[in-house]
Amino acid sequence: MKVNIICVGKVKEKFFRDAIDEYAKRLSRYVKLEITEVPDEKTPDGASDALNAGILKTEGERILSKIKEGDVVCTLEIKGKKFSSEELSQWIEGQGIAGHSSICFIIGGSLGLSDEVSKRADLKLSFSDMTFPHQMMRVILLEQIYRAEKIISKEPYHK
Repeated sequence: MKVNIICVGKVKEKFFRDAIDEYAKRLSRYVKLEITEVPDEKTPDGASDALNAGILKTEGERILSKIKEGDVVCTLEIKGKKFSSEELSQWIEGQGIAGHSSICFIIGGSLGLSDEVSKRADLKLSFSDMTFPHQMMRVILLEQIYRAEKIISKEPYHK
């Protein structure tokens, strides 16, 4: 299975980059992982609704341009469906069983995701009602994908 994480912006903090690298290394036993970063737009403090909408549209177009035909798309959204780790592993495994060879997980920028990106989703997934920094969300997502792959492989890890 190919897993592509499409995300807005770069990870600046070394500790996040180190964690991402560690989970990418662990995941290499199970999936072909790709992390695709698209440039973020600077959002000034107190930006108007119109400016924010334009930023979302621009970032959304960049995200959509990275999705390939046939990709299963899972967006990370606060209002998405909540899964346990076991349910996420069943969903991932189910995509392979259904004949899909590529899953794209999408993490938006500071303003979230455009409606166009959200509409493209096959699954809208929520990790919490809380908001997390998108850089931290990459680490959390990678850890959960790794946990899912361990569960699928019937290897110890999830507790």
